[in-house]
Amino acid sequence: MEVFNDFCIFIIGLVFGSFFNMLIYRLPLQLSLMNPKRSTCPECNFTIKWYENIPLLSYLLLKGRCSHCNTKIPMSYLIVEILTAAVTLLLYKKLGFSIEFLFLTAIFYILIILSFIDFKYKAVPDYLLIIITTLTFIYLFLYNFQQLSIFFIFAGAIVTIELFVTYYIQNIKSYILKNNSLKSQKAIGEGDIPIIAIIGGILGLKFGIIAILLSATFAIIPSIVNKISNMEMETPFIPYLSLGFFLTFINENQLEKLLEGIM
Repeated sequence: MEVFNDFCIFIIGLVFGSFFNMLIYRLPLQLSLMNPKRSTCPECNFTIKWYENIPLLSYLLLKGRCSHCNTKIPMSYLIVEILTAAVTLLLYKKLGFSIEFLFLTAIFYILIILSFIDFKYKAVPDYLLIIITTLTFIYLFLYNFQQLSIFFIFAGAIVTIELFVTYYIQNIKSYILKNNSLKSQKAIGEGDIPIIAIIGGILGLKFGIIAILLSATFAIIPSIVNKISNMEMETPFIPYLSLGFFLTFINENQLEKLLEGIM
């Protein structure tokens, strides 16, 4: 029975992942979510048949290409579906089917959407940040009211750090390197601040710090690659914040035991 439940949760996650692909494509372009009702190929505008839109299976059967124009379908479509399914299943295994599970699943679902939009556009819609922040407030009121203060502590701390680091980049670093383009650069994206506050509110002070340090470690890797390859590419931080947040949340009990052993 447990295996069957896990399978059903995984399939539900795949279905949501397929829907999120549509949101990730349409929301930044301000396209209607209702028209067209059916998904179309971005390259040739061909209306995708229902049996070509089955999560995971259709991508594999079509070998990652449009059946009409043979254009390659981005691998990100497959990744979003599998990632959403895996996140749903892991949250279910940790929390069981409950109201808390639904709240946290919704929060992580929005983080998936934000992450992939941030990867592509290096910016995210403000209304998604408002929605996820509102959900987090409701969740904290219901389940962790005492950690609401941590939410504001993390928000205040990151705004203060951003102020000093941005001042250094725009004034001192730009002067030393004689690079005027740095005068408009910010240390932390505005979209990162509410995500960091959400991490602190849900995980608390100790695990919130661990999650952010983990996120920063992940984010350093592409920055090093860009440096080595002499590529001037902006590294989006929301995907790495989301990854560090999720891994810390899922492994909270194991991390607690590890910290107890160290101390």
